[in-house]
Amino acid sequence: MADRDLLRTALDLPVLTERLCLRAYREDDLGNVFRLRSNPEVVAMLYGDPMTREEAPEALARYMTPPVLEADGDELKIAVERREDGAYLGNLKLQLLSREHLQGEIGYVFDPRHQGRGYAVEAARKALELGFAHFGMHRISAHCDVRNIASWKLMEKLRMRREAHYREKEFFKGAWAEDFVYAILRREWASREDSPAGTISA
Repeated sequence: MADRDLLRTALDLPVLTERLCLRAYREDDLGNVFRLRSNPEVVAMLYGDPMTREEAPEALARYMTPPVLEADGDELKIAVERREDGAYLGNLKLQLLSREHLQGEIGYVFDPRHQGRGYAVEAARKALELGFAHFGMHRISAHCDVRNIASWKLMEKLRMRREAHYREKEFFKGAWAEDFVYAILRREWASREDSPAGTISA
């Protein structure tokens, strides 16, 4: 384990990209969380029903856990806002699936009103960079419903590789659902033209 472990287990937020601020969730994000997770269009491809106002405080409390990845299953929930005006755009998930094997997973949920401008790609690209360059993960995966075309096209823009197509994997909201699984290795990410030079090794 000593020669194959995470580089770090904690993350200092906020983290900035060209247009975005990736920050920790705060108490005043209650309305943001409710608006996003109560939107039927957003929840259509997520587990569960649209969030009620009564459920929002508990969800926010889960999002406000410390930005630490130490044990299998630990995850960071990161709020994404636009630097220009502070508008809340959505959130990122970066999860540690296996510390022993340095496996991680990313996820993202964005407000449909802000889609089509490249914000999700910019944020997810930074999530991969954090997973590889900051935490030292070896492989990062992502998955989505086959019908969620915008999501799997985003993964392909990140040069992630489609590794699996699970057919009729589960009975989801009244129909048999299928999933795509995508992934990328650290060395593949390091060889990309837009990868920060010298920050990670294969």
